Amino acid sequence: MANFIGMKENQESLDTVKKIFTEYLEGKGHRKTPERYTILKEIYATEGHFDIETLYIRMKNNKYRVSRATLYNTIELLLDCNLVTKHQFGNNCAQFERSFKFRQHDHFICLANGEVMEFYDARVNEIKDFVEKELKVKITHHSLTFYGICENHQAEKKSAPAIKEKK
Repeated sequence: MANFIGMKENQESLDTVKKIFTEYLEGKGHRKTPERYTILKEIYATEGHFDIETLYIRMKNNKYRVSRATLYNTIELLLDCNLVTKHQFGNNCAQFERSFKFRQHDHFICLANGEVMEFYDARVNEIKDFVEKELKVKITHHSLTFYGICENHQAEKKSAPAIKEKK
């Protein structure tokens, strides 16, 4: 039963996202192509973060006929209508994630393997509220990313034999 409910919620979210995207495309005078909706569907079927090249390869492996140019252009449209969020986690490759109906969260990046971990802490919202009040501003969004070494890689460093320098 729980799986059915989850599938139903996912389909409702996808239907809502399609509607938002359609209204955006019509409002901006863009074409409503099957490829754009296929990309949207693939993104909203993706858990977590992705980069464009990985998405492109996955779509090719699933027999979708989508060019890289269409993929890049569609990502820009999805960013503009707030259905996708872009992150730059300190490397040259931008990461993206779906953003409709997903709770605010922040990130930790493991420097040893590049793993992206998500976390939520209500105190971040308290800081946001403080900044708005203190500076008399309205914050529309924020990005908080911590960088370090994850637990697994800390253990690897501790168990690695010490290398003695030759003199």
